[in-house]
Amino acid sequence: MNRLFVFLLVLGLFAAGCGYHISGRGDLMPKTIKTVAVQPFGNSTPKYKLARLIPADIGRELISRAKYQLVDDPAAADAVLSGSLVNFVAYSTIIDAKTSRATAAQVIAVINVTLTERATGKVLFTRSGYEFRQRYEISLDPAAYFDESGTAIERVSKDIGRSVVSAILEGF
Repeated sequence: MNRLFVFLLVLGLFAAGCGYHISGRGDLMPKTIKTVAVQPFGNSTPKYKLARLIPADIGRELISRAKYQLVDDPAAADAVLSGSLVNFVAYSTIIDAKTSRATAAQVIAVINVTLTERATGKVLFTRSGYEFRQRYEISLDPAAYFDESGTAIERVSKDIGRSVVSAILEGF
């Protein structure tokens, strides 16, 4: 009985000291950061909608997961997040053998993102070539056809928002 208690105590102490924490609950941002300005993203692609959606989805994630206050004016913010959509590709992944039409497509978006502490100019987070993928289906029936590319772009933007905020908070 004593050995079991000692073993569990040592195991508990080891687990407490190993740095383990629940994903999405960390906050490696300096405590001085209370407000964030998320700037409009630059865009080197023809997909204007995605570049417009990304800052809003990042901002939504910052508010919901980290409780930062978003401000429009970068001069009034503790930190400024900027970025750009540098590449966008969409291509067929599955082709129907009978009709030779695409039945599934893959969307790939690549961004650069930087979070800078405004007062010091210190870069708190930066990631270049951050790649995101989203797959979507394409209906073969012309009567039931619904263009899924718009919703795929919305899903990619939400994925980008979640991933960027997780990477910033967790220091990945």
